[in-house]
Amino acid sequence: MSSNTALDTIAILYPGDMGHAVGRVLGDHGHEVITCLKGRTERSHKLAVAGNIRVVESLQALVREASLILSILPPAAAIKLARSVADAMKETSSFPVYVDCNAISPDTAAQVGEIITSAGAVFIDGGIIGLAPGKSSATRFYVSGADTRPMESLDGKGFVVRAIGDKVGQASGLKMCYAGLTKGTFTLHTAVLIAAERMGLSAELRDEFIESQSDTYSKMQVRVPKIPADSGRWIGEMEEIARTFASVGVPSGFHEGAAEILRVLSRTPYAEETRENLDMSRTLEEAIPVYAAHLDKDGKT
Repeated sequence: MSSNTALDTIAILYPGDMGHAVGRVLGDHGHEVITCLKGRTERSHKLAVAGNIRVVESLQALVREASLILSILPPAAAIKLARSVADAMKETSSFPVYVDCNAISPDTAAQVGEIITSAGAVFIDGGIIGLAPGKSSATRFYVSGADTRPMESLDGKGFVVRAIGDKVGQASGLKMCYAGLTKGTFTLHTAVLIAAERMGLSAELRDEFIESQSDTYSKMQVRVPKIPADSGRWIGEMEEIARTFASVGVPSGFHEGAAEILRVLSRTPYAEETRENLDMSRTLEEAIPVYAAHLDKDGKT
């Protein structure tokens, strides 16, 4: 562990939608928050500014300064980032606590943990449930591992921290089950509506939903038109959920199918939107025909 045991300086890798909001509330509670944006997009730079996060020039500089690192990024990048940080730790002989907060399977969490502990640092498995701090008063960080006290010390600093066990993979497993319901349901809604559209039954299905499933249909209207902006990140999450289910003998096909639906949405023009410029006025009736039109198109279209 870094000699800066008071957790004065916390690193966020990276300041995306969730990461910059976490950095902002930690700063509001007296922590110095840093990041490294080498190779990142202009949007990441803007979000770092919005989160009052100081940018350092390299991962080597980051691990020298930080007491604790929060990895918050799309799940497909979790292992690559851990390897890069582990290399920086070895080069600098600096070993901040590393918390993987990504939507990854327990098996992937174990791989990340092995990379970090082999470098000489403490590893904590984490999973975030809820909206980003500022959008919700109840953002939860579930954590597990041999020593989760560094993360527990952040409880109440803009979010809730709940330790649920001493095994790596427990926090990630909880996140996988939770997202398997929430994001899996949003994606199932989308698949049902696309199928009806392709059969020319959208109006009839809408009328039946309004009559017999009005609460569910209201949720569809709010959420389904907005999914493309998140679809690129959610593909990997659905794949991680499928791996999690398969590892405990639960059929994985539903979430593999969900990943395919998200690939369709990621090919629509709406996928170019971000949380900052999302068209909040787009209706379900506008969105579904566009989704259906992209069903047969490959990734090159």
